[in-house]
Amino acid sequence: MTDNVFGDEAAEHERLLRLPSLPPFDPSDRVESAVIGALAGSWPRRAVVKRPEPDLDDLFDPAKADYPQTLIPFHDHDLFAKVDEPTRDRVLAWAWIGYNKNVMDVEQYVVNPGFRLLSQDAFGTGLGDPLTIATMQAMVDEQYHTLMHLNASALTRRRRGWDLPESRLPYGPTVRHHRAAVDAADSPRGAALVSLAFTTVAETSISSYLGLMTDDEDLQPVNRATVVLHRRDEYCHSSIAGELLKIVFERLGGDDRRILLAGLADGLEAFRSNDFATWSAVLEHENVRGADRIVAAAAHDAGRQRLVQDCSAIRRLCDDLGVSDDVPYEWS
Repeated sequence: MTDNVFGDEAAEHERLLRLPSLPPFDPSDRVESAVIGALAGSWPRRAVVKRPEPDLDDLFDPAKADYPQTLIPFHDHDLFAKVDEPTRDRVLAWAWIGYNKNVMDVEQYVVNPGFRLLSQDAFGTGLGDPLTIATMQAMVDEQYHTLMHLNASALTRRRRGWDLPESRLPYGPTVRHHRAAVDAADSPRGAALVSLAFTTVAETSISSYLGLMTDDEDLQPVNRATVVLHRRDEYCHSSIAGELLKIVFERLGGDDRRILLAGLADGLEAFRSNDFATWSAVLEHENVRGADRIVAAAAHDAGRQRLVQDCSAIRRLCDDLGVSDDVPYEWS
């Protein structure tokens, strides 16, 4: 069952008049109302970019943890258990900064480049206005998501009074593997197909990554709110990315298809990985005793679960295309 979003016509006129970022219009003029209605569309009802922002400082709770300790891959290591509480609190704050940095980097260096290729019809698929507009809207959303996570990190630094700059942290696995795979491509077209594959993996799987932070009631409320709002947009983006990939895939030849499917496998492997390089940087910065041993033990633990468990959206997409067995990836 869905809520009635608009109500009657008069209520809809009032709603549109209150929407931010829309030009003034005469609600009694049917043409103007139609233009504004098309401009508003479904995007403002779902996109965080169209909603007013709360005062984050008022929502910050200094007594709450910045990041779930259970998501730290070495939270149960004996040496880490001996870390004093102030240092542990800073590690958790660093973890949140690193989490935001990874989201921002994936949006900027993996997702939007692929969307940009689609919006420019780099694959000659002739998407048409509706899908091109949807792609451009998704790109705008991603810019705003980046700002949301940057605001959240800035708030943590400001309210905690700690110097926790993103510049001290490396790029995450998805960005690193994306760059390596694009650089290794044999041609510009191959590089574009690889980029599209990584974009699709990221957009169909990031909801699971964001979902890691949504259910912990003991977590900093601003942090939870940030990922919850972001996640709402990504449900729609997942559908957009999946449909766009299907359109492109159906128009590709055999060699191009193989490149794209291999890119999906590379993207899945990267996106699901624990980011041990970032954890090493955090522990070293905080001068945690035995940092190398702590991270190495977690990295080499064969029983350690991947950070992101659910990438089923890609599997369903490949099933729809009838190519799951052709993707060089061990589905779990």
